[in-house]
Amino acid sequence: MLLIFSIQAQNYDNIAFENRTYVEGLASIKLTPATAPLGYPIIDLGSGEQLKLVFDDLTGNDTRYLKYTVIHCTHDWKPSDLTTFDYIDGFTEDEIYSHSNSFNTVQSYVNFELLFPNDMLNITKSGNYLLFVYDETPDNPILTRRFMVREAASAPINGYVHSATDVTYRFTGQEVDFVVHTGDYAIHNPAQSLRATIMQNGRWDNAVIGLRYRYGKPGEYNFDYDDNENSFFGGSEFRNFSLKSLRYNGDRMASIRYDGHAYHALVLEDIARPYGAYQGTTTLKGKCYWTTDDFDDKNREDYVNTRFSLKCDFPVTDGKIYVFGELTDWQIKEDAQLKYNPQTNYWETTLLLKQGYYNYQYVYVRDGQTDIDACYIEGSHWETGNDYGVFVYLTDETSLYDRLIGADFFIIK
Repeated sequence: MLLIFSIQAQNYDNIAFENRTYVEGLASIKLTPATAPLGYPIIDLGSGEQLKLVFDDLTGNDTRYLKYTVIHCTHDWKPSDLTTFDYIDGFTEDEIYSHSNSFNTVQSYVNFELLFPNDMLNITKSGNYLLFVYDETPDNPILTRRFMVREAASAPINGYVHSATDVTYRFTGQEVDFVVHTGDYAIHNPAQSLRATIMQNGRWDNAVIGLRYRYGKPGEYNFDYDDNENSFFGGSEFRNFSLKSLRYNGDRMASIRYDGHAYHALVLEDIARPYGAYQGTTTLKGKCYWTTDDFDDKNREDYVNTRFSLKCDFPVTDGKIYVFGELTDWQIKEDAQLKYNPQTNYWETTLLLKQGYYNYQYVYVRDGQTDIDACYIEGSHWETGNDYGVFVYLTDETSLYDRLIGADFFIIK
């Protein structure tokens, strides 16, 4: 396909190269493979696979002229030196055409959907990418989301997750060891050209980025460390609740009511568990999905003011507690902060959530810091069933960009 035009040169100073929302009123944002609504946003180059972006505009504004483009990134999520003509075949920006209004919901919204790559905008290089959605011009950003495109001839990765080697974290930590088999890839200087990223449960805040191989031989490179470079706290299994119906209380729902203006729901009380024994259960690894059991029609899921309450038998000082998971975009959000209620002796907050099924946990952020501590309230166990994504990049000496030559996912064994 002939390249038609490009958006004006941008330095992208007005956006962050991370998952972020730039306007008020957007909710229920998700970027996944089109055929796997609980999958991670990665596709194979030239495979015909597509990613699906969905989100709701709670302002009800269906007159937005939304456009999107994709930006090629380095292995550590900075703009690469490639131009849009180097990695896009077709138009370098396109419109988001698919949107529809909610039907008979108390909270009205406009649901937007985008499937890409497509005939209008196709991707020709592997690597990290940022999906950039904006209103009419790039000067009006709406949202950004990270995704990855893997080489068709993917390098196999043999991985193994186990309790941490460091005895200090033997019972609380998990270590991700793996070997990359690069096969026919020409790697002349692996110490400089090979890098790996490890991601836990889709979180980018605690991802290990830029990991170098420890030892190896041509075609086989080992990322097995004795220290903690490839280790994570295991945390605990995620909590959950079901908000799929407004007619009855779903799993772990204490009550649902309508006050004439909005729906209100109360999740069963939670108890802090920093020192409890490991409790195994099957979870969505912090994810959520949206559906309703009350109707079969599209866009019938309503929004509910959902109340969380946490009982702590110890003082919480020098920091703040937040609800955390995909329901908060894996980010620390102000409305997700719990406040202490002296009348109930619980820490409480309310989130506006779309009907569906949710995983979540409580995290702690110390005052003046940004690190997210998922163990302060929840505890940590080496047995916890986390997902680990391993991504291997090769800096091509001829084309000067970071190719994603391997990607795989592993769980604790």
